[in-house]
Amino acid sequence: MATIYRKTAKGHSEIETRALRLPPRLRSALILVDGRRSDDELRKLILQQPDETLHTLNEQGLIEVIGITQDAPVARVQAGAAAPVAAPLAVFAQRAAAPSPAPAVAAPARSFEAARADAVRGFTDLVGPMAEALAIKMERARSFDELRPLVQTAQTVIGNARGGQAAAGYLSKVYGSTRG
Repeated sequence: MATIYRKTAKGHSEIETRALRLPPRLRSALILVDGRRSDDELRKLILQQPDETLHTLNEQGLIEVIGITQDAPVARVQAGAAAPVAAPLAVFAQRAAAPSPAPAVAAPARSFEAARADAVRGFTDLVGPMAEALAIKMERARSFDELRPLVQTAQTVIGNARGGQAAAGYLSKVYGSTRG
């Protein structure tokens, strides 16, 4: 069983204002909490004392439990199969543009909030606590036009840190996925 946490209003306020002057370990962990990651996933990303860190954030009212899930089986990719990578910047630009008639075989449009959440989560997954400053800017973005240059910067950072394949995978996840 996995526990899912999300930031409370107090947690979001702390990210924006730094009013509580959290130690870097707690602040980095707070940024990683997104309402989707399980405690198991967070433990892998929080480098020092992950259980104590999550407990402290919960005790201080910065995060809260939103659900407990059963572990789902992990989908396996066959060896040698390459993940498709679309032309992400073009797709993202189309979604940010003014509405136009949809083609006959169109994928469902993603909401801005879903794209932003995928951008932040994917970036912090790949870069870890060092992603903090850019992740905060992404969370503050209010439109595709504001988010696009931040995602391009994240792609560059990921490419420099993890290589071109990781950067392409990040863009594919952010621009190409259509979660319902």
